[in-house]
Amino acid sequence: MTGGEATPRVALVTGGNRGIGLAAARRLQRAGRRVAVTYRTEPPPGAEGLLAVRGDVTDTDSVDEAVSEVEDSLGPVEILVANAGATRDGLAVRMSDDDFAAVVDVNLAGGFRVARRVMRGMMRGRWGRMVFISSVSGLAGQAGQVNYAAAKAGVVGLARSLAKELASRGITVNAIAPGAIDTDMLGALGAGQLAAIVDRVPLGRVGAPDEIAAAVEFLASEDAGYVTGTVLTVDGGLSIG
Repeated sequence: MTGGEATPRVALVTGGNRGIGLAAARRLQRAGRRVAVTYRTEPPPGAEGLLAVRGDVTDTDSVDEAVSEVEDSLGPVEILVANAGATRDGLAVRMSDDDFAAVVDVNLAGGFRVARRVMRGMMRGRWGRMVFISSVSGLAGQAGQVNYAAAKAGVVGLARSLAKELASRGITVNAIAPGAIDTDMLGALGAGQLAAIVDRVPLGRVGAPDEIAAAVEFLASEDAGYVTGTVLTVDGGLSIG
């Protein structure tokens, strides 16, 4: 719990059924928030205390239905963690239009759709926290991930623009750029690929989802009321170069 908070604000974590999203949801739950998570196919395992709602961030109607369910059950969303993401890796020379557009739709446009849906409630309440999950790939680029890197770079521009639009209503908007984190996405890599990544990390290891969740908890807290429009890298020093 950050700063001894006890306010049971309502938090929504998209893509909260595993990995970083589930870790963030659990962390917010421990901080006393009332937490909902969205999922597309499978709800999170052991979802005690979490409200799990089906939702597809690529579909505006689905987003509206999911947020409405959260509002009906818990109340207006005051904290948004826009985490839902997807990859379709491949070299640009062979990447199809669909592979590019689909990844941008989930990672960038999906975050916009959910933020647009919840921001009016935050504006009425004159308090809100939005945390977008970007990536170090969006800051430095990554071969074989032009679609993902472009989308995650766009997330930074989205977050910073919303920060300027919403600041007067007491709403902060920030982004987190994780590095190599121990998730299913990283687990799909071969041993050689993983070793090559770890070799570039000054701290010499991959990160844990809960280390990203700790950053989420801070940016979503009352204590972070003077932090907006920032990008927090949590990457073991990978982005130092």
